[in-house]
Amino acid sequence: MGAGFEQYGEGVVPQDSTRSEKPPLSVSAAMALAKQSLEAVTVRLVGEVSEVSVKPGYKAAYFTVKDSAAALPCMMWNNRYRSCGVQLAVGQLVELTGRFTLYAAKGRMNFDVFTLALAGEGDLRLKVANIARKLAAEGLTDPARKRPLPPFPERIGLVTSPRSAAVHDVLRTFRRRYPVAEILLAGVPVEGAHAPLGIIEGLRCVVSAGAQVVLIVRGGGSFEDMMPFNDESLARAIAACPVPVVTGIGHEVDTAIADMVSDSRASTPTAAAEAVSPSRENLDAIMTARARSLSTNASIVLERSRARVQRLQDRPMFSDPMLLFAGEAQSLDVAAERLGRALPTQLERASQRTAMAHSRLERVGATLTDRFSYELRTSAARLADLSPVNILARGYSITRDKNNRIVSSVDQAPVGSNIKVMVADGTLACEVVGHTLLQASLSG
Repeated sequence: MGAGFEQYGEGVVPQDSTRSEKPPLSVSAAMALAKQSLEAVTVRLVGEVSEVSVKPGYKAAYFTVKDSAAALPCMMWNNRYRSCGVQLAVGQLVELTGRFTLYAAKGRMNFDVFTLALAGEGDLRLKVANIARKLAAEGLTDPARKRPLPPFPERIGLVTSPRSAAVHDVLRTFRRRYPVAEILLAGVPVEGAHAPLGIIEGLRCVVSAGAQVVLIVRGGGSFEDMMPFNDESLARAIAACPVPVVTGIGHEVDTAIADMVSDSRASTPTAAAEAVSPSRENLDAIMTARARSLSTNASIVLERSRARVQRLQDRPMFSDPMLLFAGEAQSLDVAAERLGRALPTQLERASQRTAMAHSRLERVGATLTDRFSYELRTSAARLADLSPVNILARGYSITRDKNNRIVSSVDQAPVGSNIKVMVADGTLACEVVGHTLLQASLSG
């Protein structure tokens, strides 16, 4: 090995035996050979991002990943970077897939990244960030939709683990600050895959039991422990809750999606209990202030009423009641006088109008009957001409049988039958003794 070796193509030959047979490579040829060899290897690696350069106009994203012993410059074409869905930031733990390559112009080695994903907790934070952006786009995290907390709730719902330190902190706070409240406790799991469903069910139960405000709390823990409170379905249940929801999850530095959609976010479970419970000192101060305000307002109202009564007492009508009706009484007297003068005149005019109307009616009535009198006389004359009495007066008669039926034929009055013959001045009772036919008489 003392002679040394140089690499040519794919073979390795001793330096002293080949130096005169093959010419040396140029720098660009050597870099091309190295580039070809490196790009044949694809690897997957994990590292922490230490530098990021993503600028408008660049064709690629440039960053560096490192571990405790080494650093690796990386580049990722923009189309791949945009499709991976990760926004690079210093300190992220990322998992990369790609190949080594050389930038011949500068003699630098880069790692050409094919795929990029957050690793470990970073991947969870990316999922949480995506959910948070989605809910924010729907307006569920908008401060304008958050409701005020009731100042003096009688029933307070508490959703947490029944075996945690958080439940004892909350109950202790209520006993100290607001012992009159009724606490509705829903014991649920706050860790694990099924925790979100349990918290949702606990929220539903305390609301159904009449809670006016609900606390969702748990103690501190790792980011992974807090993942149930980043669940999208739990966030939507909190946003849809008919009463205000206060969250006290983890420590002050922890912020879960449940905190973002709740009506009020407290830094700790104890702070959440304090947010919905007025302290005794505050209650005393409020009551004192209210009593002082009530007393002041009552004094003002009484003073105003006293002054008003005094003003009413000083009015003239209370010393002389007739002043209240003086104007109306005078108006009534004037009206009575005018009526006394006007009534006789009106009656005289009405009498004159009545007499004139009666005279005019008599004149018109006489003219109205003339035409009808003439028609009546004419009709009476025609009726007299048709009267049977006048016919009888001219020598005619009417014959009736015993049944008072008119006899118009000799066949209706057989020989021996009794008949009545009506003439102009009376009726003749006759008996038929024989018949004489008109035709026979004419022919004879």
